[in-house]
Amino acid sequence: MENVKQYIEENKDRFLEELFELIRIPSISSLEDHKPEMERCANALKGKLLDAGADKAEVMPSKGNPVVYGEKIIDENKPTVLVYGHYDVMPVDPLDLWNTEPFEPVVKDGKIWARGADDDKGQSFMHIKAFEFMVKTNQLPCNVKFMLEGEEEIGSPSLGQFCSDHKDMLTADVILVSDTSMLAPDKPSITTGLRGLSYMEVEVTGPNKDLHSGIFGGAVANPANVLAEMIAALKDENNKITIPGFYDDVIEASEEERKEMAKAPFDLEEYKKSLGVAEVDGEKGYTTPERTGIRPSLDVNGMWSGYTGEGAKTVLPSKATAKISMRLVPNQNNEKISELFEKHIKNIAPNTVKVNVKALHGGLGYVSPIETKEYKAASKAMAEAYGKEPIPVRSGGSIPIIAQFEQILGIKSILMGFGLESDAIHSPNENYPLEQFFKGIEALPYFYKYYAK
Repeated sequence: MENVKQYIEENKDRFLEELFELIRIPSISSLEDHKPEMERCANALKGKLLDAGADKAEVMPSKGNPVVYGEKIIDENKPTVLVYGHYDVMPVDPLDLWNTEPFEPVVKDGKIWARGADDDKGQSFMHIKAFEFMVKTNQLPCNVKFMLEGEEEIGSPSLGQFCSDHKDMLTADVILVSDTSMLAPDKPSITTGLRGLSYMEVEVTGPNKDLHSGIFGGAVANPANVLAEMIAALKDENNKITIPGFYDDVIEASEEERKEMAKAPFDLEEYKKSLGVAEVDGEKGYTTPERTGIRPSLDVNGMWSGYTGEGAKTVLPSKATAKISMRLVPNQNNEKISELFEKHIKNIAPNTVKVNVKALHGGLGYVSPIETKEYKAASKAMAEAYGKEPIPVRSGGSIPIIAQFEQILGIKSILMGFGLESDAIHSPNENYPLEQFFKGIEALPYFYKYYAK
C-alpha cells in the first residue's frame, strides 16, 4: 500500500473534521427521544461513504434504527470484505463527571475527547478513510461492503432479522470489525474471543407506597434491603456465581491455553494503579486476564431506590431496582442463562416482597481461530503498521451480533480493534488517541492487501 502514510499526513485535518461532524450528532440508541438523531447520523454516514468512493450507499430501514449499507464491487471473482460497525453511542450520564462537552469533540493531550470518539464512530470511521485511500489511489484489491448499524449499544435487536432479510446483499468472504481494543500502543493485539451477555433488570416491590422509616421501619420489609441481600447471595465467598446450572455449559480452558494466555504482557501493579484500587477481585483460582477472558462474571450495573437527592428524607421505599449483567463464555447460551437467573432470583426472594424480572438484551460469545487466512492477513497488517507481531487475546467485552453473523450469514469475523483500555468507553470522558486513529487508517489497507493475496 504505497504512500498510505503520506495520504494520511496530507488529509489528517480533514479526516478529523469529518469525524467530528459525526460525533456532534448525539446518536444515543437507548433514548427514544433521540430517534431523529439516529436518522441524521445514518444519512451523514451515507454521504461519507459516497464521498469516499462507494459505488452506492443507502440508509435502509430495519425494525429499529436504520442500517447504513454501502458497497464497491470491482470484480465479482475477487474476495469481498464486509465491514461492520455501529454509529449509536452510550448515554453520557453522569454529565457532571465530564471534563468537556460530550458531543463537542476536543483534541487535548494527543487524544480526541468525546462520546463516540472510540466506540465506535472513531473506529468505524477509520475504515471509511482507509477505503477512501485505496479507492482514490487505485489500490483497492478486492470488493468492499459496509454495514453500519444504530443499535449495537442496546444489543442489536433488529440486525439479526436485517441480515436474514438481506442475505444475498450481504454475501461476503469475511467480516472485518473494529470495535475492540489492543493491549497497548507498543503491544499490538487482535481479539480472538468475546464473552456473551445476559442483561437483566430486577424490580423488588414491598409496600404499596413509600413509608415513614420511623413509623414503619423494622415492621415492614424494605425492598432496598431485600434487593441488596439477594444480590449479595448471587456469589459465594470465592466469588463463584451461585445460580444453579450457571456453569453447566462452561468449557474449561486447558492448561495449555492458560499458559499461552499468560504470555501476553500484563502488569498487575500498573493495572491496579491505573484504576485507583488497592487490590483486584474476582473468582478464586484465576488471574485477572483469565477472569475477564475465559471466565463468566456477574455485576450490578445500576441500583436505585428511595430518596437519593440532597439532604435527608427518612423514607422506607416501596420499590428497589437493579440492572445486572452476566458476561458469558463461549458455549453458554444467553437465553438459558436469563431463564436460570429469573428462576433463581425469584426462588431466593422472601415472601415479604414481590419480584419482577425482565431480560433486556443479550447475545452469545464468539471465538475466532488464529489459523485462518483472514487472521493471518490481519496479523501481517498489524505487524506492518506497528513493527511487531500482534498477540492474540480474548476480550472480556461482548458484541452480541458477532455470533449471529456466523449463524445467519455463515461468515467468520476478524476483530481488528485499535482502542485502548484507557479510552473510557461507556464512561464519562471517553477518548481516543490520535495516534491510534491514524494508525488504524494505516493498518487497515494492509489487511486488504494481504487478504486479497
